[in-house]
Amino acid sequence: MACAVIESPLGLFMIGATDRGICFAQFGESRPVLLSEHPGAGGEPPRAWVEAVAAHLEGRQPRLDLPLDLHATAFQMTVWNYLRSIPYGEVRTYSQVAAGIGSPKAARAVARACATNPVAVIIPCHRVVRTTGALGGYRWGLSRKQALIERERTAAARIV
Repeated sequence: MACAVIESPLGLFMIGATDRGICFAQFGESRPVLLSEHPGAGGEPPRAWVEAVAAHLEGRQPRLDLPLDLHATAFQMTVWNYLRSIPYGEVRTYSQVAAGIGSPKAARAVARACATNPVAVIIPCHRVVRTTGALGGYRWGLSRKQALIERERTAAARIV
């Protein structure tokens, strides 16, 4: 597995990949901590993948259509694929996502699938909020989730 750590407007971001696609992507507070979480990593992912993620985090590339190499349940993949269809700059509630995948009573399971997402931003779980509009949870911090949503809304408004 190859990995790269980049600086983004929202902090350090690590991308891990196999030859089949990106297998993890996460924010972190320091390079040593990020690297210690994946001690066997060596080499770097394809430069185009890293540049696409960097451009996305900077608001210059609204859509990320990168190959993924993920291990997940069928339900998680269904949720994650749906999340990738949420337009840049928009949000959905957990209930809307559940209804959108044809399981209207599965809002809690949708929340769990979001919480186990191994590829921050690439699968945009930050675009899912509570029915009240409150942010809910975010593995990499609520302030980061809020900043991602605001940055995307601002960038999307410039695109239209």
